[in-house]
Amino acid sequence: MFIWDFAANLVLGQIMDWIYQQLIGFLGDFFSMMGNMGADLFGMTWVQAIVTLFSYLAWALYGTGLVVALFECAIEAQSGRASIKDTALNAIKGFMAVNLFTIVPVELYKLSVTLQGSFTSGISNLMGASGGISTMAIGALTNLGGLGLNPILGIFCVILMGYAVIKVFFANLKRGGILLIQIAVGSLYMFSVPRGYIDGFVSWSKQVVGLCLTAFLQATILIAGLLVWNQNMLLGLGLMLAASEIPRIAGQFGLDTSTKANLMSTIYAAQSAVNITRTVVQAVAK
Repeated sequence: MFIWDFAANLVLGQIMDWIYQQLIGFLGDFFSMMGNMGADLFGMTWVQAIVTLFSYLAWALYGTGLVVALFECAIEAQSGRASIKDTALNAIKGFMAVNLFTIVPVELYKLSVTLQGSFTSGISNLMGASGGISTMAIGALTNLGGLGLNPILGIFCVILMGYAVIKVFFANLKRGGILLIQIAVGSLYMFSVPRGYIDGFVSWSKQVVGLCLTAFLQATILIAGLLVWNQNMLLGLGLMLAASEIPRIAGQFGLDTSTKANLMSTIYAAQSAVNITRTVVQAVAK
């Protein structure tokens, strides 16, 4: 009977080990697929039409801003404070920005999603090959680091694990749309860049970098938590819950991934573009 119990536990442990490893691989591939769906969004015809529309708007704002910058340089030249070098550099910066603001964010996002998929697949295979995934998968619900764990507390931890997975799921689901909104908002900064006011555009660039960094780190930390879960339930749970805090932590370092941070500055930039354009038109008419 002892030999039968030992053999049954060994076989059951290996089966649950295989199921657990397949589950982790599925979640890694699933989040990678969701990220690729966000990137594939920009391959749709209607999305390309929207991006093209805002690209044309950005070119119009850049041309207007360039004209205003030349007028400002001419006005400052009368008092001897003009800098043709700075005006030319700002015009080049604006030209590069208006050419790349619809291309670089999408390519950077695709790169982050590809790296996330490869990295999570690699660490899953590494943990499986090195025996990092325990063969006592069922025992994870009743054991914590060798200490007894109340089954109710185990069920509560499983619910928290589901909460962390669902939260990351919805964050990945809306990330492609957020990137599209960021590209649309970025076009409004093209009026200020050729005039030398690049603070708003730099803040927008940080938002794009923060979005791509979050796309890479969230799924990676979540999969790492799942790998640790079978050995130490609370430690793995802490990692999975920490994955949902990555956007907030990135925001503390200036990499805010939301579209709220620069809304007022964007509105101010658009109003400034309209007011200055109206002033230039009136001056030319006189």
